[in-house]
Amino acid sequence: MSFILVLYYSRHGATAEMARQIARGVEQAGLEARLRTVPAISSDCEASAPPIPDSGPPYVTHDDLRGCAGLALGSPTRFGNMAAALKYFLDGTSGLWLSGALAGKPAGVFTSTSSLHGGQESTLLSMMLPLLHHGMLLLGLPYSAEDLLHTRSGGTPYGPSHLAGPDSDLAVSEEEQRLCQALGQRLAQTARSLEPSGNQGPISS
Repeated sequence: MSFILVLYYSRHGATAEMARQIARGVEQAGLEARLRTVPAISSDCEASAPPIPDSGPPYVTHDDLRGCAGLALGSPTRFGNMAAALKYFLDGTSGLWLSGALAGKPAGVFTSTSSLHGGQESTLLSMMLPLLHHGMLLLGLPYSAEDLLHTRSGGTPYGPSHLAGPDSDLAVSEEEQRLCQALGQRLAQTARSLEPSGNQGPISS
């Protein structure tokens, strides 16, 4: 069965909650959502992470990327860029690039920041760059997602975003949740529309 890979790095839990909301949108549209994360990296050259996280979803593998029908990629912002842990993983996907394993698959991005002007849009754009190199089809959020017009927290046409606050303790708002679900639905619907003729089931609205 086709699945959408929801791949993220989260430090304080907000990006993880966004990932769960995107997964909910994917499943509302009739596809499986597969949540995966990446291990933190350390400046200590002797540090290593266990092969299985203590909690939460498993670590992503190249097979997860190879087998997915679409990708949602999420990270908190780090000086207007994606977190190093996610960048480190993506830097190791040259084999998938050489084989064209991700070419033609839909993808979207999402992020969380401490302030509204903390680099949300530049972080989203930074995550798009390696996906463009992989030949993926980038999806944003259209303004038909009405929460984009009314949100007082996160939300951009480049992808869902979340305002976490200076202490990273603000919950994902209802508007932010709906925008995350909207991205999940768009990914699933687009992936299903790209399936070979005859393999498509009904698409949820």
